[in-house]
Amino acid sequence: MHITLTEHARCRYGDEYQPPVLRCSEDHDDRHFIEKLTFADADEILRMLHALCPHLVDGLLPVWVRNLAYRLVLLQRPDDPALMREAAQNLGLHGPDWDDSAADLERRAAALEGA
Repeated sequence: MHITLTEHARCRYGDEYQPPVLRCSEDHDDRHFIEKLTFADADEILRMLHALCPHLVDGLLPVWVRNLAYRLVLLQRPDDPALMREAAQNLGLHGPDWDDSAADLERRAAALEGA
């Protein structure tokens, strides 16, 4: 059984910074991981992101998981400009489809810091 979200993500998707883990007996369907992610608190989600993708451009988490994780964290911490910038950097690394969203997060972060 996975004790943390990071352990579950590591078991499900792998971790380029840790030795391979043996698959446990839990179901590794994305639905089970996403359910855990959905109800995790912001600190737990950030620990997972920072452990598995410490340099933003690396890691084995699928882009859609990263995007969802940052979205969930921002919903829990809507007034955190540093987190908005981190999410914007993540979005900016994954193609032009997300450029407008990344720019919007940067603008919101700047507005919060200027307030």
